Amino acid sequence: MTLPPPALTEPGPAADSPPRPLRLPVAVALAVASGVALLLALPPYDLWWLAPVGVALLAAAVHRRRLRAGFGLGYLAGLVLFVPLLWWTTIGAGWLPWIILSVFQALYIGLAGLAGSWTSPLADRWRALWPLLTGLIWTGQEFLRDRAPFGGFPWGRLAFSQGDAPTLRLAAYGGAPLVTFAVAVAGGALLALAWRRTGVLAAAGFAALTAALLAGPAALPLQPTGGTSTTVAIVQGNVPRLGLDFNAQRRAVLDNHVNATIALAADVAAGRQKQPGLVVWPENSSDIDPLLNDDAGDLIQSAADAIKAPILVGTLQRTDVPGDIYNVGILWRPGGAGPDLDQQYEKRHPVPFAEYMPLRSIARLVTDKVDLVRNMLSGDHPGVIDTGPVVVGDVICFEVAYDGIVRDTVLGGAQILTVQTNNATFNEAEALQQLAMVRLRAVEHGREALMVSTVGVSGFVDAEGSVHGSTGFNTAAVVVRDMFLDGPRTLATRSGSWPEMSIVFGTVVALIGVLPLRRRKSRIDSDDVTVSEER
Repeated sequence: MTLPPPALTEPGPAADSPPRPLRLPVAVALAVASGVALLLALPPYDLWWLAPVGVALLAAAVHRRRLRAGFGLGYLAGLVLFVPLLWWTTIGAGWLPWIILSVFQALYIGLAGLAGSWTSPLADRWRALWPLLTGLIWTGQEFLRDRAPFGGFPWGRLAFSQGDAPTLRLAAYGGAPLVTFAVAVAGGALLALAWRRTGVLAAAGFAALTAALLAGPAALPLQPTGGTSTTVAIVQGNVPRLGLDFNAQRRAVLDNHVNATIALAADVAAGRQKQPGLVVWPENSSDIDPLLNDDAGDLIQSAADAIKAPILVGTLQRTDVPGDIYNVGILWRPGGAGPDLDQQYEKRHPVPFAEYMPLRSIARLVTDKVDLVRNMLSGDHPGVIDTGPVVVGDVICFEVAYDGIVRDTVLGGAQILTVQTNNATFNEAEALQQLAMVRLRAVEHGREALMVSTVGVSGFVDAEGSVHGSTGFNTAAVVVRDMFLDGPRTLATRSGSWPEMSIVFGTVVALIGVLPLRRRKSRIDSDDVTVSEER
């Protein structure tokens, strides 16, 4: 016997009325909690397991909501994430750029919320698709954020939260996009598991999927390393004072790195340290152009001659045009040989609004301080530097966040990865966020890596993503380590952007594929309104 449906004149929704979203106060609370969870998953907190939880909370908040509300909830989660995450930008640039950058980055999380609302009919029709949809939406959002505008700003990607997680190993198979995708799919599976009216069998399936995505990658093999090695030293010379005025202290900063290297040479001569085949100094270790200033060049040469090894020096090179500069890593050879102009790297991706000023004439209408930003020019080739003992894949500072820039060095023959950076205008949280990116790159390409900073954090990273010899912040330090060279290219290196483009293609298909269901939903909503009016 079948019970008849309730009469349309009864109070409450009809039996065939569309399912409703969560109550708005609950959705707002979930969006805020999502931003908090995503923030705590990233360095310096490193609660990596909160990343899929944050994704799930936002997906729950926006499910079945109107598009405008979905965007608003996503935007709220983005603000909760990015405003504290990017606070370190205030140290060098003040509060206005911090707020502008945070507000703009949050827009992309807003788009993810909108897309979650848009694809709700698909998740309602086929619950098994919910994890996949969540993974597609989140990876698609990062695809846009990593590229636009002005080359994008990939800070805060889900993949960069997974340094201590089994999912980090997925980087060797599909790079950062695959790691993000897996974490987001796990978040979607968590949501499907927790959502109302999930059957026992389906719940078991979603639980198994979540466990497989988060713990399963621990069993994946990584590219073998070993065999040939070379000894590398990193020199963290420190600066007299933190803050933007470190440029005014540039001679003292250079002296610090020279003196630390000469002290290392004394330790080598006394047998307290191994003889390095290469010494790496950080970005801005010589803000005095040593090609134009003989005193600076002589100091660097004295350090190279003392240590009897080439030094990769981070410096600025002036041009014939006043105000135009390059941010470079240049190899300085010992024995009086001096700078090797054939072995240097000019930074390919200067930071907009910090190292160069897009739309300078328009920005000048907002603040007269725009002219404090010099015009840093872009290099035109990957940072592949043959030092003799080892071929280095060099990137400078924020470039480590960009997939293609790092990959190009490996394709060019890099045997190890080096990241020269200057954190003197930021803080330890920013340095740790950057080190997490180095960890992912080492696994992604099967290459041992290092990060060397003027003030810290500096350290070595093996091909499994483990950190060795990590230094403190705002202190002088020298670390020496044997680094394994070469190794087979990983699947991620060989496949390049194909995994990400495949995921993005799937995102587009999902966004278009939901159209018939949305049209049907619109007709049902319209019929409901008509019936209500006839009452």
